[in-house]
Amino acid sequence: MQDQSDILDHYYEDVPLEDDYFLDAPEAVIQREEGPYLESTAQIVAEMAFRKKKQGMEGDVLVVGAGIAGMQAALDVADKGYRVILIEKSSTIGGNMVKLDKTFPTNDCSICTSAPKMVEVSRHPNIELMTYAEVVKLDGEPGDFTAHIYRKSKYVDPDKCTGCSDCEDVCPVEVINLFDERLSRRKAIYIEFPQAVPIVYTIDYENCVGCGSCERVCEPGAISFLQKSEDIEVRVGSVIVATGFELFEPLEMRKEYGYGRYPNVITAMQFERLLSSFGPTEGKARRPSDGEKPKSIGWIQCVGSRSKQLGFPYCSRVCCMYATKEASIAKEAEPDTDITIFYIDLRAYGKDFQQYYNKAKEMGVNYIRARPSSIYQNEDKSITIRYMDTHTREVKEKSADLLVLSTAIIPSRENKRLGEILGIEVDEYGFFRADSILSNPAQSTREGVYLAGCNQGPKDIPDSVAMASGAAAKSVKAIVDREKVVPIPPPPERDVRGEKPRVGVFVCHCGKNIHGFLDTEAVAEYARRLPYVAYATDIMFACSEDTQKDMREKIDEEGLNRVIVAACSPVTHGGLFQDTLVEAGLNKYLFEFANIRQHCSWVHSHEREKATKKAKDLVRMAVAKSALLEPLTQEEVSVIPKVLIIGGGLAGMRAALALADMKIPSYLVEKEKKLGGVLGKLYSLFPSDIKASDIIEPLIKKVNSSEYTTVFTGSTIGSVNGFIGNFEAVIMTPTGERNIEFGTVIIASGFSEIDLTGRYGYGESPKVMTQTELEGHLEEGDLSRPGTVVMINCAGAMEEGRPYCCRIGCGVSIKNAKLIKELYPNTEIYILYRDIRVFGKDEEEYFANVIENHRVKIVRYSGDNPPRVKVDSNGKASVTVYDEVYNKEIIIPTGLVVLTAQTEGNPEADKLVEMFKIPAGPGHFFIEAHVKIRPLDFAVDGIYFCGSAHFPKNLADTIAQAEGAASRAAIPIMKGRLVLEGITASVNEGLCSGCGLCV
Repeated sequence: MQDQSDILDHYYEDVPLEDDYFLDAPEAVIQREEGPYLESTAQIVAEMAFRKKKQGMEGDVLVVGAGIAGMQAALDVADKGYRVILIEKSSTIGGNMVKLDKTFPTNDCSICTSAPKMVEVSRHPNIELMTYAEVVKLDGEPGDFTAHIYRKSKYVDPDKCTGCSDCEDVCPVEVINLFDERLSRRKAIYIEFPQAVPIVYTIDYENCVGCGSCERVCEPGAISFLQKSEDIEVRVGSVIVATGFELFEPLEMRKEYGYGRYPNVITAMQFERLLSSFGPTEGKARRPSDGEKPKSIGWIQCVGSRSKQLGFPYCSRVCCMYATKEASIAKEAEPDTDITIFYIDLRAYGKDFQQYYNKAKEMGVNYIRARPSSIYQNEDKSITIRYMDTHTREVKEKSADLLVLSTAIIPSRENKRLGEILGIEVDEYGFFRADSILSNPAQSTREGVYLAGCNQGPKDIPDSVAMASGAAAKSVKAIVDREKVVPIPPPPERDVRGEKPRVGVFVCHCGKNIHGFLDTEAVAEYARRLPYVAYATDIMFACSEDTQKDMREKIDEEGLNRVIVAACSPVTHGGLFQDTLVEAGLNKYLFEFANIRQHCSWVHSHEREKATKKAKDLVRMAVAKSALLEPLTQEEVSVIPKVLIIGGGLAGMRAALALADMKIPSYLVEKEKKLGGVLGKLYSLFPSDIKASDIIEPLIKKVNSSEYTTVFTGSTIGSVNGFIGNFEAVIMTPTGERNIEFGTVIIASGFSEIDLTGRYGYGESPKVMTQTELEGHLEEGDLSRPGTVVMINCAGAMEEGRPYCCRIGCGVSIKNAKLIKELYPNTEIYILYRDIRVFGKDEEEYFANVIENHRVKIVRYSGDNPPRVKVDSNGKASVTVYDEVYNKEIIIPTGLVVLTAQTEGNPEADKLVEMFKIPAGPGHFFIEAHVKIRPLDFAVDGIYFCGSAHFPKNLADTIAQAEGAASRAAIPIMKGRLVLEGITASVNEGLCSGCGLCV
């Protein structure tokens, strides 16, 4: 196979690098004397800025790349009290996620999810943010790296720029807007998008004509063409690389789909920009050729992926789901639109993905299993798609007004050069190579340099976030003994007691998410007439950095002592606005949220007047409530510096070792007599030929010998009391009860196969077994020559009660088929499947190798017509299955039937739900606080989870989650003290009946 990095070099050979990248720049020298303790608001803000600048020269961890993974890694390290230098080569942070309209499977607004995280990064006193910057050299060793950073000049002073857009209005130069994926144009002086962080203009020096118009109209005097780029030298202990990915553009390879030739053939990311409320069409799907609404839209999957000859041989993991998401959103907006997705295998492998796919089909999204051979453009600029019908074997055609290509996730073109700079290796595709994908996925090939996100391979957002937290945990190892940063006290709180309520109301458009379904201007106008309201306005994005600044200014100018934001969910955004009040000198509990997105625009999407009226009612109620709000005090408590880990499988043990590297003690409780969990029962690991024992046994020894880990085997949790920082529990051990105290909890309780007794002949004959039972026979070496083996995937999966895909079943069946073939080469093996759901760059290649080189036969069946197993009186088995490819029923006499059984959470999960008051969903899998940006946290503070307690996952993802959960659990421990919630419940003894339900 041709080296994929060579293909990348060819593909990008005509793409110029930044012209001034290698120019020498004068060294920036920042000097200032340490000052005394400062108390005034202005002095504290100035001191924060000074600290950040000073720490930029001497940090603890360098994070390269500020997409969602880089931001999460930076925040995890900074929250532990260490100093982070976060650099981003573009002019703003957020990465690819901020380009998306919504995220699957919840359809949450992507920028609404990202913006609070971006603002949090910019506000964090322990994070020095450098945009428009790149690392050019890295010397040293773990604990003592020296990084040379080149920061290009924006020619705009960030301390003076107000983001007013006067400069942009007068700029005469228009260039192609790369942020909008070339679907629009921007000026030579620009801000990437309305919620950009930092909200500072940048001059595109290559396209600037030097007319000076922008400089003349800039009242603050922020523009200076004499501003120079900087060469900055910083010292750090660890490095995290989170440089993200790029998307395949089918200009050369896969050019049969007309991209670049036909205007109405676009990529999926371009379609995302059309759907985005701040995109070129303000959220409306329109044809690029004429701006008209498409009556039919088609998607072609795997463009550039799963192809050795015309792209990259691996699966990009997320394409099936983002196409489903885009199709669903388009169908919801215009129900009459004819929508079709052409696919090979539908890889809805993640948590709630299958349910999301089923919902799209119910909405009317049409799925055709085919890889179109070609397309052509018609006179009306519509596109005709030619494909083979898999049932009739006939060549058919289907027309679409707009064609969307789901293009592959590919490595950044910068990876090869950056790898040489950092001293880390790239693989044959151009992704950064992990030390071991099975045992150390976040470790690069250079000690002290760690990987996070998609620069190591395609990933979904929560997998990237989890890996980022894991990389943060690993980065602390080299700096754990360093002195932590002393927190900067907040500005003095204004005493508002005795003041008449002066309420400020900010009504958010949320792009089209709210404004598209109700009249936000009318809601703001209504609010102005309400009692106590001193100021009311409507704004485009309440969560953006510039709006936070405006909010602080209005609190001061208008003398506001209560603030209401009418916007989205207080769960995701409440903390952001409370922090803004604190920065403005108000008590955080003088803030009130009116959720007019979930409660109005989402539930009254086709009833604009009713939605507007309801929004007014919610704002009126919020104003009435805010008038009664009083400042509250928060109690500060110490944190017990220990962690309880429930579950001693792979996830639990890796979490314990990650904590040990940070010198944090943990209690590891396992109900079985030996550590190891499900992994301890397996023979080998997918996608490799490594024996499970080679991974698990050294891990058990390391955990048992760790001075920071206390192991309880054959033990369970009897009872739990307390709250974050101060928990206590009773452990039921073989020798009696043991009382322990701890500050945080990690749940790694794992999963198990479901009981298939009475189905598929299971329990009727020893010739019918599950994959786990087969693994036991392979381990013991007592598997007799079977002659013919039939493996039935999705046994008990994707049906009522367990509507999800088990995620790992296809890989397990492929791996075990190979093992049997190697034991008995003449054995005939059939894998009966619904979709082959192997994903990512390692699994796809392993699958292709088994099918091609080991002659394993695959037969596709329908979920509506599952295979039938018959066991006769002599114990002989046969399997009847309807082959969907050849449209005929076949009967396979077999010596062994292996069921790839559906999985579910540990049976103990229900007890933990009751004990810790945490939520669980279908299959007894635990529910995270936020599916994308808090995938390891429960909504209950201080409790985290990882591994297959969340959902079944492969080894690499399990380890990433385990180390990520350790990182999250370590934050309160390393802070040492916590501020508790100011709102507390009290009992009205006159009304209490003593029922005890509240307890």
